[in-house]
Amino acid sequence: MKQQIADWFTTLSWLNVLDVLLVAVLVYEGYKLVKGTGANKVLTGLLAIIILWRLTDYLNMPLTAGILGSIVNIGVIAIFIIFQPEIRRFLQLFDTRTFLERGKKDFSFLRFFLKDSSKSTLNISAITEACLRMSKGFTGALIVISKDNKLEYPISTGERIDAIISSSLLENIFYKNSPLHDGAVIISHNKIIAARCILPVSANPRIPASLGLRHRSAIGITEQTDAIAIVVSEQTGAISYIKAGRIQRNITSERLTEILSSEFSSPTGKQTSR
Repeated sequence: MKQQIADWFTTLSWLNVLDVLLVAVLVYEGYKLVKGTGANKVLTGLLAIIILWRLTDYLNMPLTAGILGSIVNIGVIAIFIIFQPEIRRFLQLFDTRTFLERGKKDFSFLRFFLKDSSKSTLNISAITEACLRMSKGFTGALIVISKDNKLEYPISTGERIDAIISSSLLENIFYKNSPLHDGAVIISHNKIIAARCILPVSANPRIPASLGLRHRSAIGITEQTDAIAIVVSEQTGAISYIKAGRIQRNITSERLTEILSSEFSSPTGKQTSR
């Protein structure tokens, strides 16, 4: 046994190490995508079946191994159906712009080699000011800020606006008697692109029953894209921040400013919108 281990280390090359690291990264990114969602349980069950299938095949149990093998073969097709949002987000990790942006954020030394592609400043103060006023007035609101995903389909479901962000405009859109107050406002490149947009509603069973359609829609759009969402509750006035399907509830306007500054800031400190 010791000799086998020694032989293994002797034949180990840097390509083997790179191979292991790449697999580890892929597994970790896949885990982050399904963590906290209903897909987590499905994936765990599927992995258990695959392990049991390989075990029965190794123990020379052809009948059980054949049945489990058929389930696995069907499961491969089922994965693409069940995990559509997760697979879409996973493939977006390999998009050139997304990869470079992640590199600039995660590895600060890359700022000397990668140029900042962001061109417009996000008016964070106008967004937080509007959310604070709507919170105090118990005005319901749903704001989506795009990143690399263009959100073309959600935008097509709403009313096109293409206006520079201002707190008063956001408040007027979500005013209770406004014809645009239902649905979501989508912001991109420091502009309010559209209002009254329809978003996909999350089917995550872990969402608390106390959260309404606005929160579920905000969770849904952030599960399927890299956008972030802000919700102001009409019932409680609470401000919530949602990213990647995960929600932070009852945050202050100061905390919202901190989060947005972190999400939309370049390495030089300039607040930007993609």
